[in-house]
Amino acid sequence: MARDGKNTRPSRSDREEGTELVEKLVAINRVTNVKKGGKTFSFSAIVVVGDGKGRVGHGMGKSREVPEAIQKATEKAKKSLVRIPLREGRTLHHDVTAAYGAGLVHMRAAVPGTGIIAGGPMRAVCEALGIQDVVSKSIGSSNPHNMVRATFKALQMINAPRQVAARRGKKVGELVGRRTQGEV
Repeated sequence: MARDGKNTRPSRSDREEGTELVEKLVAINRVTNVKKGGKTFSFSAIVVVGDGKGRVGHGMGKSREVPEAIQKATEKAKKSLVRIPLREGRTLHHDVTAAYGAGLVHMRAAVPGTGIIAGGPMRAVCEALGIQDVVSKSIGSSNPHNMVRATFKALQMINAPRQVAARRGKKVGELVGRRTQGEV
């Protein structure tokens, strides 16, 4: 109940506190601003936040102190959470490729037990998202900003069979098609 005695819905932040969010620090960078009076130093941080069940977000924060930059990045990441459909709650539905800037990302679905085969920023995104089996490759720029954004761009291109079937006005069974014993 609210202070004034009226029944109100819990705010969005109250609902999110019920789910445990995983925070992954991707990168911290020292930034210098050169002015007439001298140099001023600040820090830039990239953070990925996810619930391990298909929701993930990323954010950037900048401040003169490292903890404050991380806190700002975490708050921005929590505000930008998106839902990504996962197959069996552990891997991708299909292979995806995306680019952001000079960074190119390839992500492939994998069989159970493969694990997360990804490097640096891509691994942090996959762990926060809750992907357990994926094979990925990054080509071009290894800049953490570009890698995180390219990974998010690729993940947002994933469509679950249910979404595709709804768009086409068909049933999931018509799209996926079951194999019979004689087929290879």
